[in-house]
Amino acid sequence: MYSAKFIGKMVLSLSCLLASNLSVAKSVSIFSPDNQVKVEISDDNNQPVYRVFYQNKPVIQTSKLGMYFKSEPNFLDGFNISETDIQNRNQVWQQPWGERREIKDQHNELSVQFKRNEAPFHTYTLKFRAFNDGIGFRYEVPEQTGLDQLEIINEATEFVLPDSAGSDAWWIGAGQFNRYEHLYKKSKLNEIDRANTPFTARLSNGVYLSIHEAALVDYAGMTLEQQQPGVFKARLTPWSDGVAVKTQAGFHSPWRTIQIAQAATGLLNSDLILNLNEPNKLGDVSWVKPGKYVGIWWGMHIGTHTWGAGDKHGATTELTKTYMDFAAKYGFDGVLVEGWNTGWNGDWVANGDLFSFTQAYPDFNLAKISEYGKKVGVNLIGHHETSGFVTNYKNQMADAYALYEKHGVEQVKTGYVAHAGNITRVDENGFERKEWHDGQFMVGEYLRSVTEAAKRKISINTHEPVKDTGLRRTYPNWISREGARGQEFNAWGQPPNPPEHTVNLVYTRMLSGPMDFTPGVFDLTFNQDQQGGKAYPNRIPTTLAKQLALYVVLYSPIQMVPDLPENYEARPDAFQFIVDVPTDWEKSEAVAGEVGEYVVFARQERGGDDWYLGAITDANARTVKINLDFLSSNETYDVQIYRDGENADWQTEPYDLIIETRQMKKGDELTLSMATSGGTAIRFKKR
Repeated sequence: MYSAKFIGKMVLSLSCLLASNLSVAKSVSIFSPDNQVKVEISDDNNQPVYRVFYQNKPVIQTSKLGMYFKSEPNFLDGFNISETDIQNRNQVWQQPWGERREIKDQHNELSVQFKRNEAPFHTYTLKFRAFNDGIGFRYEVPEQTGLDQLEIINEATEFVLPDSAGSDAWWIGAGQFNRYEHLYKKSKLNEIDRANTPFTARLSNGVYLSIHEAALVDYAGMTLEQQQPGVFKARLTPWSDGVAVKTQAGFHSPWRTIQIAQAATGLLNSDLILNLNEPNKLGDVSWVKPGKYVGIWWGMHIGTHTWGAGDKHGATTELTKTYMDFAAKYGFDGVLVEGWNTGWNGDWVANGDLFSFTQAYPDFNLAKISEYGKKVGVNLIGHHETSGFVTNYKNQMADAYALYEKHGVEQVKTGYVAHAGNITRVDENGFERKEWHDGQFMVGEYLRSVTEAAKRKISINTHEPVKDTGLRRTYPNWISREGARGQEFNAWGQPPNPPEHTVNLVYTRMLSGPMDFTPGVFDLTFNQDQQGGKAYPNRIPTTLAKQLALYVVLYSPIQMVPDLPENYEARPDAFQFIVDVPTDWEKSEAVAGEVGEYVVFARQERGGDDWYLGAITDANARTVKINLDFLSSNETYDVQIYRDGENADWQTEPYDLIIETRQMKKGDELTLSMATSGGTAIRFKKR
């Protein structure tokens, strides 16, 4: 619950500064509960602006706020602060699944109403929340005389960062052909043109920050456009007619978020995005089940199987049963099958309107597979690929989910592989229109699939999605999503993912939420001869130990076991870690790391005593010492370590793996030695 008490530095400070002999500028401010983050909002020159400080260091310099409309007067110049209100919250809430069971929501909230100082006297509110790990703010436009239907062209929102020439950033470009599936770049801030969020920076004053958004619903996705050095302006992804958001008075925007930390690991331990989303709207979600699954998937990427019908068709009744037997043998929950429904033959990327989501190929019997799964205790995981023809999917969605419900399918992976800006919808007049993955239209379509699935107790894992903004809190059946370059790029990507890619993901994409990356490929040189230590164009650019560690480092409540079953059974000792590692956690803590270089995560299994640790590095071998302070006191653990061997190297000796066991306890120090693109995976099993 909120409280309006005035406490210490949380108290709203209001100062009036003489701007001219005709007007007075007002300034209001609010602090985070620990007083380390400060936000100032003012109406300098009759223009809403804000500033952010962390430990008295500038994080966001004077930055504009406001909105541009197609027909109505803009919310920009001529506005002054008219009313303010403050609240505070300090509570703990629980996730049904997640990186940690309990999340603390402690923040101070400042609502600032701006009013136009001449007719029409429109008003809107800027709501700021200051947390110990950053801030969020959003626009709230109430119903009022003179405003009805609104078409937002863009926001005036700015993020002005200090010392753009001396600060570093990790980012991917926005508006590119392949959505978010690009390699992250490291550059100086002033070298960026237009970037997607999450957008991570290390300022020259030592502060780390990430700019993103939370609770993106019925609105356009936000990207960042650098208009002059250090001045990043919000750019909303438009509809095909150029309008960004079609709405009406009585709406609010998503939260614009700035996560702030003194160390890189502080960004990883932040819960700000989730705290800015609304609580669970689905009620009882005990049917949403984290777990591990096997996939008839990797073989299609490396050419062993095909999505389309034919001699190498992967989605057959018999092959699915074989994979179910493998899953049952090792205690995995399900088998994902892609390519079972008609429409995959030929150029399915260009002809997504031909997909049927209820008609199977003749060699795939959904009823028999479902019955067999019940017999061996393994669920079928469904799959719908739309190729971006969303109207075709929308028209079949009810029947498609009903079919899965009938056969006991509880999770569905959806796909939207069309290039960015090439989503096909059919408008009310029957004409085809092209939209963006992160525009307002598709934001609604992705959420439609989730809410429709929830009616049938089905969870959704979205591929080629709109970016994650924490809606898994509100809709817990949105169990995972892709939204970045996954493992499949190592099969055919040009170039494949480099050694630093997964480290970069941790400090960028993963700040927004779970990712279905699909770690755990064991045949690291699947189609190449490795003689001479050559770095081949397509292979897995990691050691075997790093593939294991990714199950801990890259969080997702559902994790695929993607490789061919025979490749796991050829290395049973290493495979044991994948069999053991859970996907749902009681606690999680990033204990060491640096952006783009390495990271160490420790996580405790939910409802259990065991801890797991994952550590990965970039192309540089490195040694990291960590203290085991995260373990429970007065307990001894059998520590099962899967680490790179002395000769391990991702190019020449990727399979050099040492498995050893020690006894350790809280407070002990552990040295992690990681090879080039290597890692360490550890299970701390309580005695």
